[in-house]
Amino acid sequence: MNYKIAVIEGDGIGPEIVAAAMQALELIGRKYGHKFDFIKTLAGGAAFDKIGEPFPQEALDTCLASDSVLLGAVGGPKWDNLPAHLRPEKALFGVRKGLGLYANIRPARLLDELKDACPLKASVAEKGFDLVIVRELTGGIYFGKRGRQQGENGVEAYDTECYSEMEIERIGRIAFGMALGRSKKVTSIDKANVMESSRLWREVMHRLAAEYPHVEYADMLVDNAAMQLVKDPAQFDVIVTNNIFGDILSDEASQITGSIGLLPSASLGENKRGMYEPIHGSAPDIAGQDKSNPIATVLSAAMMLRLSFNLTAEADCLEEAVSKVLRKGYRTADIANAGDEVFSCSSMTKAILNEID
Repeated sequence: MNYKIAVIEGDGIGPEIVAAAMQALELIGRKYGHKFDFIKTLAGGAAFDKIGEPFPQEALDTCLASDSVLLGAVGGPKWDNLPAHLRPEKALFGVRKGLGLYANIRPARLLDELKDACPLKASVAEKGFDLVIVRELTGGIYFGKRGRQQGENGVEAYDTECYSEMEIERIGRIAFGMALGRSKKVTSIDKANVMESSRLWREVMHRLAAEYPHVEYADMLVDNAAMQLVKDPAQFDVIVTNNIFGDILSDEASQITGSIGLLPSASLGENKRGMYEPIHGSAPDIAGQDKSNPIATVLSAAMMLRLSFNLTAEADCLEEAVSKVLRKGYRTADIANAGDEVFSCSSMTKAILNEID
């Protein structure tokens, strides 16, 4: 099979981690008889520096003509003072909106090989955890009405949280569907004791829960959820929540796995085409120094194989290659303990490729 993949290297460490994922996919292709065509396009800060806008039409056209999108990372302090419509992050919103990607899937699993890197106390880490956060991606406060106005105490700024029943139902169905293939448990996170949008969220989720009698369902307020993630993450299977809560909780979940450099993500819509990216940022402080951790991007490529291309054996092979190098003690700086040998991005990539072969 032939697959066309749009590639946005992005900023900072983006080019080096994307290169690692591309090498892994090329080797998987040779091993299993597939061909992956990579079409690079500019977006993010790199695009702004070259052409004066962060998400040119050419980038969107390339993404729309692809079977899926592989993204490194965008943004950095260099562009922090630009107006909102010119910031690198505009590229993320552009891809999501242009491709109709409303569901962000972020798995967080504590690997046995990295339990000693987990910041939680040993008794919690020893239990392990394997959860996935399903975050609504194209609605809520990030897309609601916003602005500034004159108030009695001076200038006021506002951002509006707004959700429709349709938006809530479609993200809920993604979560319940995923739970059926896992441990059959969904926890919906909201702030229904305060927010009207969360009350509607909860009403719709309750209606959906009635359609899935084989899935255990529970509501949880977001402040409690933040505490429970560090107290007992093993209690969770599938978490479903809105855009802003998912943004925050998924980063918290990533950190308790040992490093934000380990976790992949997928953004999906109505069809199989998605955008796949590591959840970490562009890390400009180590860009070009061969110090980054390529694992999250490689695992994002594995998610692409599984979710967009239905290549389960190929995804398993790639994920197992990562597990093997970790079992053998390979560690980049972000997951190394005192006394460990620290491997570069290129060395870690080479080790993963050797295991695939």
